[in-house]
Amino acid sequence: MELWDKDFIDLVVPGHITFDKKNGGQLQFGAVDCDLDCRIETAGGRERIEFSLVGTDEGDEVSGRGCAELEGQQVRGRIYFHYGDQSGFVAKKE
Repeated sequence: MELWDKDFIDLVVPGHITFDKKNGGQLQFGAVDCDLDCRIETAGGRERIEFSLVGTDEGDEVSGRGCAELEGQQVRGRIYFHYGDQSGFVAKKE
């Protein structure tokens, strides 16, 4: 992630983002734990996952949005917290 180092990302559990086949998912890193509402969209002729997120950060409610594209065995994307930080990320596909 652009804004946070690996120690922070893995603070509580190994940082991860998951997408399921029912338009849901989860984002967890540091003290952030969010549920995702996902949709596959086409932008610039390429498919990508667009998602909204809602959850907690250190017990405080957070929300936002993001997007991600599959590039080989990696997922590359960006998250935007509502009125807060934004960061790019790269995750390995499992």
